[in-house]
Amino acid sequence: MIELFKLDHTNHFPAVDFALGEPNGLLAFGGDLSISRLISAYRLGIFPWFGDEDPYLWWSPDPRCILELDKFHASKSLRKSLRKGEYQVTLNTNFLGVINQCSQIPRKAAGLRQSDQTSTQTWITDEMVQAYIKLHEAGYAHSIEVWYEEDMVGGLYGVSVGGVFCGESMFHSRPDASKVGLYALVQHMKNSNMGFIDCQMETPHLATLGCETVSRDSFLKRLEQYKGRKISPEIWRSQSLGKLI
Repeated sequence: MIELFKLDHTNHFPAVDFALGEPNGLLAFGGDLSISRLISAYRLGIFPWFGDEDPYLWWSPDPRCILELDKFHASKSLRKSLRKGEYQVTLNTNFLGVINQCSQIPRKAAGLRQSDQTSTQTWITDEMVQAYIKLHEAGYAHSIEVWYEEDMVGGLYGVSVGGVFCGESMFHSRPDASKVGLYALVQHMKNSNMGFIDCQMETPHLATLGCETVSRDSFLKRLEQYKGRKISPEIWRSQSLGKLI
């Protein structure tokens, strides 16, 4: 029988050491998706992930997948796409469009991210979309948009916690578009003296980009090192990142 912590009206979370081993990282349920609770969660290395039929579920897996900025791997095809210069990249110009595109992609069911089993539904529920729009309006959630001519053909979004970018989801409709977006984000973070990207849980695709797994303890130490870093809000203003590629 699985016993989980039920969150109350406060923003308190149990210590991540109490997270289950199976499913990996499941820590608590309940609470809400308020701005204050979400930011509290990310600062503790916890993130929400649930389906339409689930209660709010909160996770802190072990190991954790991260991308060190200097370890981003640009494949031959990506380097070719960058040299062509066909894509333009922007920051925070169409957050709603990016999260809506990401929400259309079938995802692995909760607790099964590392399995072959997929869900026909998205884990980016309508409630999640509305919560992250509020995070975006409050200056915490950000999007990268990749454009081909007049069309948005790729992008990603996530949450900034000091010098850490907690990646949530990405999409593409043209070759290498999401990779170009991630490349641009990495360069922008480097130029802004930020730390690393939290990719949550490893996938084969993330591994090809240079992401690696570390123990939860190591991740939390890295998070503690960078989450208090003072980052100017100017870094996240709506802008073109095209010059970086």
